[in-house]
Amino acid sequence: MHFDATFWATVALVLFLALMVYLKVPGMLTKSLDERADRIRDELEEARRLREEAQQLLAEYQRKRAEAEKEAGEIVAAAGREAEALRQDAKTRADEYVARRTTMAEQKIAQAEREAVNAVRSSAVDIAVEAARRVLAEQADTAPSAFQASLTEVKTKLN
Repeated sequence: MHFDATFWATVALVLFLALMVYLKVPGMLTKSLDERADRIRDELEEARRLREEAQQLLAEYQRKRAEAEKEAGEIVAAAGREAEALRQDAKTRADEYVARRTTMAEQKIAQAEREAVNAVRSSAVDIAVEAARRVLAEQADTAPSAFQASLTEVKTKLN
């Protein structure tokens, strides 16, 4: 029997394949590929989880930024209201000060008028008393005590 090279190549191939099956090489390859697929699956799951965390952080930072902008707007509005209140208060105080000063000036003017009227009255009384004394002195040389009584009476009536 004479075997050619093709026969021996076929026998070698069959023996090689049998040895591979006996040594469980296909199982090892399958196991290796399964492990690699599991690693890739785990990496993809980790990447998906990290992406979700990043999205949550982004949403949280956007919410915080919106809150900060809202708070800043509220602070600016409150400052505006406070400035307006201070302006109104200052205006009210200035108006009250002007009104008080005006009232005080009017009171001083009224007091000065009263004092001037009183001074004029006092001068008029003194002049009238002096005129009455002269007239009476010329007319009545005989009754000095009656003259004194009349003079006192005129002074009290005029004052």
